[in-house]
Amino acid sequence: MSNRRNKRLSESVTLDISGINHQGRGIANIQGKVAFVDGALPGEKITANYVRDRSQFSELITTEIISGSEERVKPPCEYNSVCGGCSLQHWDSNKQLDFKQAMLIEHLQHAVGLKTHNCKTLPQIKAKNTNYRRKARLAVRKVVKKGGVLVGFREKYSSFVTDMRDCKILAKEVAILISPLREFILTLDSSCEIPQIEIAVGEAGPLLHDGLEIALVIRHLSPLSLEDECAINKFADAHDLDVYLQSGGPDSVCKLNRKNKEERLNYYLPEFDLRLSFHPLDFTQVNSEINRLIVNRAVAMLELGSADVVLDLFCGLGNFTLPIAKYCAKAIGIEGSEVLVQRGEENAKFNVIENVEFYSADLRAVIESESWYQQSFTRILLDPPRSGAIEVIPQIAKLRALKIIYISCNPVTLARDAAELVRQGYRLNSAGVMDMFPHTTHVESIAEFILQAD
Repeated sequence: MSNRRNKRLSESVTLDISGINHQGRGIANIQGKVAFVDGALPGEKITANYVRDRSQFSELITTEIISGSEERVKPPCEYNSVCGGCSLQHWDSNKQLDFKQAMLIEHLQHAVGLKTHNCKTLPQIKAKNTNYRRKARLAVRKVVKKGGVLVGFREKYSSFVTDMRDCKILAKEVAILISPLREFILTLDSSCEIPQIEIAVGEAGPLLHDGLEIALVIRHLSPLSLEDECAINKFADAHDLDVYLQSGGPDSVCKLNRKNKEERLNYYLPEFDLRLSFHPLDFTQVNSEINRLIVNRAVAMLELGSADVVLDLFCGLGNFTLPIAKYCAKAIGIEGSEVLVQRGEENAKFNVIENVEFYSADLRAVIESESWYQQSFTRILLDPPRSGAIEVIPQIAKLRALKIIYISCNPVTLARDAAELVRQGYRLNSAGVMDMFPHTTHVESIAEFILQAD
């Protein structure tokens, strides 16, 4: 970096914010150069400091609001300006969701032309926007200069761990553990050898007030002493926790305490009278309340009848497959992870659902030779990762299912895949957003595709 750029990193500038980008950062102009400003909203005049000065654009962070937007709110979390866990707490939560909806529509418009396809915008799905997060990876670091051990999310634009003792995004039952964990880990012989703790939260019963069950997966870089293991057990008992230890990869995870001998947590879909069990490291949605609402909408949009046969791709542990099976002749779930396929089978057995089958398959490869592919499907649901489902779209289009419901966590890949479905003879009928990750720029959405008459 040049001396001029080094100097700029210590400079403070006053800016007029003209817009906002897809990362939720304000857009400004500095002597003809684009600047992206963290913590700024359109229409505001702010003071900001440089974070990075690149050749094509600059990155800054807001330090003072000179003239604020009417959409600006007081962040619920006192660590908002430092912690990298959230980026939009300064923005009214309804406006955040409008922003995400506009982003989704923009991507779909460019990909398939919404006016041409008469696509309907679905009502937004939203719930509470604080204390919603039930899965997280917290960094741990011993920093003597800051009073011992830090536990939390990384700082913005930094690998440092935020000096925090609370979190307004994590479930309350988890947030109140941050301070006790900081103090407890400091007492361990291995306090310098614990880099992270995975948090997973389950539900004690189907009702929201039934309470939560919390599991900690403690990563440790060297073997723990017997004294440390005993201390962790006592901490777990005192706070009513399940604790797992992880010395290496996922296969090294083992349960330490025996509060609950079964290595499972549970969540419920009460509208479908379902209990789904999962291991703390299994993929599940971080926002349980929103997940319930999404499952409800997806099943309703499928418009299932007793003769329907449904294919659920990227099915995980059966989050959509099992509710779908309650309303059709057969549901078949396909997942790349054999572990999650086993979990789906466990959940089907526990809930006494017999018209469902789970298979493991690589959905990035050719699937047309798979035995399950040979069946006739009337409906298809996809819930792929951020990379989307472009490899499988042409193959499932050949099945000529009457309707496809696509759950997406990335509007860019959804738009790309939507364009391919349209080329394959489907019409984009409706789409909408769900507030799975409030106060972040993460966009969760759902889209409905209808097979066009040949």
